[in-house]
Amino acid sequence: MADAFHKPTQFSGSKFESFQGGDDPASISRVAHETAHALLARVRNDPDPAVVDRLVAYTDEHGIDAVAELWASATPRSLPGALWRIYLVRLLIRQDPQGTALLYQRGTEVTVAIDPVVAGVAVPTGPAEIIALADQILRGVFTGDFAVALDRAAAFCRVVSIGCTSVADDYENTEPARSTELTTRALRFSTTAQEFGSCARLWRSQSLD
Repeated sequence: MADAFHKPTQFSGSKFESFQGGDDPASISRVAHETAHALLARVRNDPDPAVVDRLVAYTDEHGIDAVAELWASATPRSLPGALWRIYLVRLLIRQDPQGTALLYQRGTEVTVAIDPVVAGVAVPTGPAEIIALADQILRGVFTGDFAVALDRAAAFCRVVSIGCTSVADDYENTEPARSTELTTRALRFSTTAQEFGSCARLWRSQSLD
C-alpha cells in the first residue's frame, strides 16, 4: 500500500505493503499507538451501539485514508498494526465480495484445518455472508473478545490464501499471469494471517502494544 490513497479508495490485493508517510517516524509511531489504545479503551469501556456502528462503517463513508494515515505505518505485531489490517481486510472484502466469497469457498473445499469453523462464516458462503463476516470481526474488536476477533480474521485469511493457491493451480497452464497474481495474493493473505495470530497471542498475554 505504498501508493497514495484517494477517496473513495479502490485498490487491489496487490497493495499489501506498508503505507509510508510523514517526516518523523518516531512521532508517527507514537501517535499511532496512542490513538489505537485510546480508541479501543474508550469504546470497549462504554460500547455504545451507535458509536460501534459508526466505527464499523467509518471507511464506507470516509474512505481508508484517515485510518491509513494513523495506523498503516505501524508494525504488524502491534495494536495499531492489527487495527489497520482489520480495516484493510474489511475494505478488500467489500470491494469484491463475490470474488472473495469464491476464493473463500474454494479454500473451505480444500483445507483440512478447522479454520472455516473458527472464521464463522455462514454456509453456504456468498457475497452477503462474506460482507457480514467482515462487519462481525470488526464489531468484535470493539465489543467482544479482541483476541477472538483476531483469531477469526486470521482463520479467514488462511482459508482465502488456500483458495487463492488452489485457483492459481487451475490457471497455471492457461493463464499464467493470473496464476502468478493469485499465488502472490495467497502469500499476502497467509502473511496477514500470521500477523493476526501473533497479535492475538500478544493480546492474551497483555503484551500487545
